[in-house]
Amino acid sequence: MQKDNIKYPSMLLRGAKIAICSPAGKIKPEIVEDAVKVLEGQGWKVQVMPHALGEHGSFSGTPDERFADLRDAFADPDVRAILCSRGGYGVVHILDRLSELPVEDDPKWVIGFSDISAMHALMASKGIASIHSSMCSAIRRGPEDPDNAALFDILRGERPAHIFDSHKFDRQGIATGTLRGGNVAVIADLINTPYDMIEGDIILFIEDVAEPIYKIERILCQLKLSGVFDKLKGLIVGQFTEYKPDNDHPDMETMISDIVRPYDFPVAFNVPVGHVDHNIPLIESATVTLKVSPSGRNSIIFHR
Repeated sequence: MQKDNIKYPSMLLRGAKIAICSPAGKIKPEIVEDAVKVLEGQGWKVQVMPHALGEHGSFSGTPDERFADLRDAFADPDVRAILCSRGGYGVVHILDRLSELPVEDDPKWVIGFSDISAMHALMASKGIASIHSSMCSAIRRGPEDPDNAALFDILRGERPAHIFDSHKFDRQGIATGTLRGGNVAVIADLINTPYDMIEGDIILFIEDVAEPIYKIERILCQLKLSGVFDKLKGLIVGQFTEYKPDNDHPDMETMISDIVRPYDFPVAFNVPVGHVDHNIPLIESATVTLKVSPSGRNSIIFHR
């Protein structure tokens, strides 16, 4: 999957259209309505796709309905970004059909996280940058929210520089490489498929929610045994939430620190990425420099 020349979707000028899709779980309409108001307040037009507010069991629609919304959004030349309303589960149902679309002919920003990590894997397989970031429930907080402001800046063509606190388990160093990652359970399930994004000498970022420590350890052991850690340039450990200590590890960070101890790439822990209120936007497939510093302040710098 590794791509030498990544395509960046064009910046969103005033009047550009954003399509809101729900490729996975169902969402409360008022959450989307609030997000629409915020985005329109930024000068963008917003189209809520026909099935984005639908309900089919735990999903927003049938696989056919969810695919149709995304197909039509990708095909609309006026749409410059596709905002996924929420995560949940379900993108994998339509991934193969989405891969058949000529999305590289007119690259658009795909925005979201959690189960939307599968969408980012798809875009990476096409050599297109995408944005791992908050979705409608956070966007409704408005443009004063710093993560929303950073997302809007990216859409307008800016490249962020994220600064964050160090952690006791950090391994210092500087690395430059292609940034890939997301919800670790989702992207691990795509290993050895056409959408395997954990390949090559990348800087990997990981996060997850409601997964026990042993399951994340099993995933990381798989990466270790498959040789991924031998090629990594750096590791960004985001937020792991809604889990309990177990008999072997007091927390997720201790386990991850043990797993990566034999390697020498820089590792940044406790990075504000994941199922938390402070969820910094990251450009998937971008070239970044990760600095893990003894000064107490670490950074992710995005290159132009």
